[in-house]
Amino acid sequence: MDNNSPIGFFDSGVGGTSIWKEVHALLPKEHTIYLADSKNAPYGNRSASEIIALSIKNTEKLLKLDCKLIVVACNTATTNAIDKLRNSYAVPIVGIEPAIKPAALKTSTKSIGILATKGTLSSALFHQTASAFTKDISVVEIVGEGLVPLIEKGELDSPEMMELLQKYTAPMLAANIDYLVLGCSHYPYLLPALRTLLPAHIQIIDSGGAVARQTDHLLTINNLKRAAQTPPNLSFYTNTNTDTLQFLLKSFAGPISVETLDF
Repeated sequence: MDNNSPIGFFDSGVGGTSIWKEVHALLPKEHTIYLADSKNAPYGNRSASEIIALSIKNTEKLLKLDCKLIVVACNTATTNAIDKLRNSYAVPIVGIEPAIKPAALKTSTKSIGILATKGTLSSALFHQTASAFTKDISVVEIVGEGLVPLIEKGELDSPEMMELLQKYTAPMLAANIDYLVLGCSHYPYLLPALRTLLPAHIQIIDSGGAVARQTDHLLTINNLKRAAQTPPNLSFYTNTNTDTLQFLLKSFAGPISVETLDF
Protein backbone atom coordinates (compact mmCIF):
# COMPACT_ATOMS: atom_id res chain seq x y z
CA MET A 1 0.00 0.00 0.00
CA ASP A 2 1.25 3.52 -0.77
CA ASN A 3 0.10 7.15 -0.91
CA ASN A 4 -1.69 6.49 -4.17
CA SER A 5 -3.82 3.69 -2.71
CA PRO A 6 -7.50 4.45 -2.11
CA ILE A 7 -9.40 5.20 1.08
CA GLY A 8 -11.97 2.45 1.67
CA PHE A 9 -15.46 2.97 3.07
CA PHE A 10 -18.13 0.48 4.05
CA ASP A 11 -21.66 0.73 5.39
CA SER A 12 -24.70 -1.49 5.79
CA GLY A 13 -25.97 0.02 2.55
CA VAL A 14 -26.05 3.44 0.93
CA GLY A 15 -26.27 5.72 3.99
CA GLY A 16 -22.51 5.98 4.51
CA THR A 17 -22.31 7.99 1.29
CA SER A 18 -23.23 10.91 3.57
CA ILE A 19 -19.87 10.30 5.30
CA TRP A 20 -18.08 9.77 1.98
CA LYS A 21 -19.27 13.21 0.77
CA GLU A 22 -17.74 14.91 3.84
CA VAL A 23 -14.42 13.06 3.46
CA HIS A 24 -14.22 13.73 -0.28
CA ALA A 25 -14.99 17.44 0.25
CA LEU A 26 -12.05 17.70 2.69
CA LEU A 27 -9.70 15.38 0.75
CA PRO A 28 -10.63 15.87 -2.92
CA LYS A 29 -7.39 14.35 -4.33
CA GLU A 30 -7.87 10.95 -2.70
CA HIS A 31 -8.96 7.83 -4.58
CA THR A 32 -11.92 6.22 -2.80
CA ILE A 33 -13.72 2.87 -2.85
CA TYR A 34 -17.15 2.57 -1.22
CA LEU A 35 -18.88 -0.73 -0.41
CA ALA A 36 -22.65 -0.61 0.12
CA ASP A 37 -23.58 -3.88 1.84
CA SER A 38 -27.26 -3.36 1.05
CA LYS A 39 -27.86 -7.11 0.79
CA ASN A 40 -27.38 -7.33 4.58
CA ALA A 41 -29.01 -4.01 5.58
CA PRO A 42 -29.99 -2.98 8.13
CA TYR A 43 -27.22 -3.97 10.55
CA GLY A 44 -29.04 -2.32 13.45
CA ASN A 45 -31.33 -5.30 14.14
CA ARG A 46 -28.58 -7.93 13.98
CA SER A 47 -26.65 -9.52 16.85
CA ALA A 48 -23.21 -8.20 17.81
CA SER A 49 -21.54 -11.36 16.45
CA GLU A 50 -23.31 -10.95 13.08
CA ILE A 51 -22.30 -7.27 12.89
CA ILE A 52 -18.67 -8.16 13.66
CA ALA A 53 -18.65 -10.91 11.00
CA LEU A 54 -20.10 -8.56 8.36
CA SER A 55 -17.60 -5.84 9.31
CA ILE A 56 -14.70 -8.29 8.92
CA LYS A 57 -16.04 -9.40 5.52
CA ASN A 58 -16.24 -5.81 4.28
CA THR A 59 -12.85 -4.84 5.70
CA GLU A 60 -11.11 -7.80 4.09
CA LYS A 61 -12.72 -6.97 0.73
CA LEU A 62 -11.40 -3.39 0.96
CA LEU A 63 -7.93 -4.64 1.92
CA LYS A 64 -7.92 -6.92 -1.14
CA LEU A 65 -8.67 -3.75 -3.15
CA ASP A 66 -5.46 -2.24 -1.67
CA CYS A 67 -7.07 0.39 0.58
CA LYS A 68 -4.60 2.36 2.75
CA LEU A 69 -7.17 3.48 5.35
CA ILE A 70 -10.67 2.25 6.12
CA VAL A 71 -13.63 4.36 7.20
CA VAL A 72 -16.32 2.36 8.96
CA ALA A 73 -19.12 4.62 7.69
CA CYS A 74 -21.71 2.90 9.86
CA ASN A 75 -22.56 3.71 13.48
CA THR A 76 -23.76 0.18 14.23
CA ALA A 77 -20.60 -1.44 12.82
CA THR A 78 -18.38 1.05 14.66
CA THR A 79 -20.01 0.67 18.05
CA ASN A 80 -19.97 -3.14 17.82
CA ALA A 81 -16.87 -4.03 15.77
CA ILE A 82 -14.29 -1.20 15.76
CA ASP A 83 -12.10 -2.67 18.52
CA LYS A 84 -12.01 -6.07 16.81
CA LEU A 85 -11.08 -4.47 13.47
CA ARG A 86 -8.33 -2.31 14.96
CA ASN A 87 -6.86 -5.30 16.80
CA SER A 88 -6.96 -7.47 13.66
CA TYR A 89 -5.64 -5.22 10.88
CA ALA A 90 -2.61 -2.95 10.52
CA VAL A 91 -4.20 -0.18 8.42
CA PRO A 92 -5.60 2.95 10.13
CA ILE A 93 -9.34 2.54 10.78
CA VAL A 94 -11.71 5.46 11.36
CA GLY A 95 -15.04 4.83 13.06
CA ILE A 96 -18.21 6.85 13.46
CA GLU A 97 -20.32 7.19 16.58
CA PRO A 98 -23.17 9.54 17.51
CA ALA A 99 -22.12 13.15 18.22
CA ILE A 100 -23.33 13.00 21.81
CA LYS A 101 -20.47 15.08 23.25
CA PRO A 102 -21.06 18.32 21.27
CA ALA A 103 -24.83 18.09 21.83
CA ALA A 104 -24.38 17.55 25.58
CA LEU A 105 -21.92 20.43 25.88
CA LYS A 106 -24.04 22.90 23.90
CA THR A 107 -27.61 22.17 25.01
CA SER A 108 -29.40 25.04 26.77
CA THR A 109 -32.54 23.10 27.68
CA LYS A 110 -30.46 20.24 29.17
CA SER A 111 -32.43 17.88 26.95
CA ILE A 112 -31.17 16.18 23.77
CA GLY A 113 -32.59 13.58 21.40
CA ILE A 114 -30.72 10.69 19.80
CA LEU A 115 -32.17 8.91 16.78
CA ALA A 116 -30.19 5.73 16.09
CA THR A 117 -30.44 2.01 15.37
CA LYS A 118 -31.08 -0.60 18.03
CA GLY A 119 -27.56 -1.98 17.44
CA THR A 120 -25.97 1.39 18.20
CA LEU A 121 -28.11 2.31 21.21
CA SER A 122 -27.57 -1.09 22.86
CA SER A 123 -23.78 -1.19 22.31
CA ALA A 124 -21.19 -0.89 25.07
CA LEU A 125 -19.33 1.90 23.23
CA PHE A 126 -22.48 4.02 22.97
CA HIS A 127 -23.23 3.62 26.68
CA GLN A 128 -19.64 4.46 27.57
CA THR A 129 -19.78 7.72 25.57
CA ALA A 130 -23.29 8.64 26.72
CA SER A 131 -22.54 8.09 30.40
CA ALA A 132 -19.37 10.18 30.16
CA PHE A 133 -21.11 13.29 28.83
CA THR A 134 -24.79 13.22 29.81
CA LYS A 135 -24.78 13.00 33.62
CA ASP A 136 -26.94 16.12 34.17
CA ILE A 137 -28.82 15.97 30.89
CA SER A 138 -32.09 14.37 29.84
CA VAL A 139 -31.49 12.09 26.85
CA VAL A 140 -34.39 10.85 24.70
CA GLU A 141 -33.14 7.75 22.85
CA ILE A 142 -35.30 6.61 19.94
CA VAL A 143 -34.71 3.54 17.77
CA GLY A 144 -35.39 4.55 14.17
CA GLU A 145 -37.08 1.26 13.31
CA GLY A 146 -37.95 1.08 9.59
CA LEU A 147 -36.02 4.19 8.49
CA VAL A 148 -33.01 2.46 6.90
CA PRO A 149 -35.07 0.15 4.64
CA LEU A 150 -37.02 3.18 3.34
CA ILE A 151 -33.80 5.13 2.69
CA GLU A 152 -32.36 2.06 0.93
CA LYS A 153 -35.38 2.27 -1.41
CA GLY A 154 -34.86 6.02 -1.96
CA GLU A 155 -38.09 6.91 -0.12
CA LEU A 156 -36.78 9.99 1.67
CA ASP A 157 -40.07 11.88 2.00
CA SER A 158 -42.73 9.26 1.31
CA PRO A 159 -45.91 9.31 3.44
CA GLU A 160 -44.63 6.24 5.33
CA MET A 161 -41.31 7.99 6.06
CA MET A 162 -42.99 11.19 7.24
CA GLU A 163 -45.33 9.20 9.49
CA LEU A 164 -42.39 7.38 11.12
CA LEU A 165 -40.40 10.59 11.61
CA GLN A 166 -43.38 12.31 13.18
CA LYS A 167 -43.81 9.36 15.55
CA TYR A 168 -40.11 9.30 16.51
CA THR A 169 -39.71 13.05 17.03
CA ALA A 170 -42.91 13.50 19.09
CA PRO A 171 -41.40 12.31 22.41
CA MET A 172 -38.32 14.47 21.74
CA LEU A 173 -40.46 17.57 21.24
CA ALA A 174 -42.40 16.70 24.39
CA ALA A 175 -39.08 16.57 26.28
CA ASN A 176 -38.09 20.06 25.01
CA ILE A 177 -34.91 18.98 23.23
CA ASP A 178 -32.78 21.61 21.53
CA TYR A 179 -30.32 19.19 19.88
CA LEU A 180 -31.11 16.12 17.80
CA VAL A 181 -28.18 13.75 17.26
CA LEU A 182 -28.41 11.56 14.15
CA GLY A 183 -26.83 8.26 15.18
CA CYS A 184 -26.88 6.44 11.84
CA SER A 185 -25.00 7.41 8.68
CA HIS A 186 -28.20 6.88 6.66
CA TYR A 187 -30.06 9.57 8.59
CA PRO A 188 -28.43 12.77 7.20
CA TYR A 189 -30.47 12.04 4.05
CA LEU A 190 -33.55 12.74 6.20
CA LEU A 191 -32.47 16.30 7.06
CA PRO A 192 -34.92 17.99 4.64
CA ALA A 193 -37.82 15.90 6.01
CA LEU A 194 -36.80 16.47 9.64
CA ARG A 195 -36.53 20.22 9.05
CA THR A 196 -40.19 20.31 8.02
CA LEU A 197 -41.20 18.57 11.26
CA LEU A 198 -38.97 20.27 13.85
CA PRO A 199 -38.96 23.86 15.14
CA ALA A 200 -36.16 26.00 13.73
CA HIS A 201 -34.37 26.33 17.08
CA ILE A 202 -33.58 22.60 17.25
CA GLN A 203 -30.06 21.92 15.99
CA ILE A 204 -29.55 18.66 14.09
CA ILE A 205 -26.02 17.26 14.20
CA ASP A 206 -24.23 14.24 12.79
CA SER A 207 -20.66 12.95 12.80
CA GLY A 208 -19.63 13.39 9.15
CA GLY A 209 -17.38 16.42 9.67
CA ALA A 210 -15.58 14.80 12.60
CA VAL A 211 -14.96 11.62 10.58
CA ALA A 212 -13.51 13.65 7.70
CA ARG A 213 -11.15 15.54 10.04
CA GLN A 214 -9.98 12.32 11.71
CA THR A 215 -9.37 10.72 8.29
CA ASP A 216 -7.28 13.75 7.28
CA HIS A 217 -5.36 13.55 10.57
CA LEU A 218 -4.55 9.83 10.23
CA LEU A 219 -3.45 10.19 6.61
CA THR A 220 -1.16 13.06 7.64
CA ILE A 221 0.52 11.39 10.62
CA ASN A 222 0.98 8.13 8.66
CA ASN A 223 2.36 10.02 5.63
CA LEU A 224 -0.33 8.51 3.39
CA LYS A 225 -1.78 11.57 1.65
CA ARG A 226 -2.00 11.42 -2.12
CA ALA A 227 -0.10 14.24 -3.82
CA ALA A 228 -0.93 13.49 -7.48
CA GLN A 229 -2.70 16.20 -9.44
CA THR A 230 -4.58 13.78 -11.71
CA PRO A 231 -8.30 13.34 -10.93
CA PRO A 232 -9.06 10.67 -8.33
CA ASN A 233 -10.90 7.43 -9.01
CA LEU A 234 -14.20 7.45 -7.10
CA SER A 235 -15.64 3.92 -7.13
CA PHE A 236 -18.90 2.75 -5.56
CA TYR A 237 -19.96 -0.88 -5.29
CA THR A 238 -23.21 -2.42 -4.08
CA ASN A 239 -24.22 -6.07 -3.75
CA THR A 240 -27.81 -5.28 -4.81
CA ASN A 241 -29.07 -3.02 -7.61
CA THR A 242 -27.44 0.37 -8.13
CA ASP A 243 -30.62 2.52 -8.31
CA THR A 244 -30.60 4.10 -4.82
CA LEU A 245 -26.82 4.58 -4.83
CA GLN A 246 -27.08 6.46 -8.14
CA PHE A 247 -30.06 8.46 -6.82
CA LEU A 248 -28.19 9.59 -3.68
CA LEU A 249 -25.09 10.52 -5.68
CA LYS A 250 -26.90 12.32 -8.49
CA SER A 251 -26.11 15.76 -7.07
CA PHE A 252 -22.37 14.99 -7.14
CA ALA A 253 -20.76 16.77 -10.08
CA GLY A 254 -17.54 14.74 -10.46
CA PRO A 255 -16.93 11.53 -12.45
CA ILE A 256 -17.84 8.48 -10.39
CA SER A 257 -18.43 4.81 -11.16
CA VAL A 258 -21.31 2.88 -9.60
CA GLU A 259 -21.31 -0.90 -10.11
CA THR A 260 -22.60 -4.13 -8.63
CA LEU A 261 -20.09 -6.43 -6.93
CA ASP A 262 -20.54 -9.70 -5.06
CA PHE A 263 -19.09 -9.39 -1.55
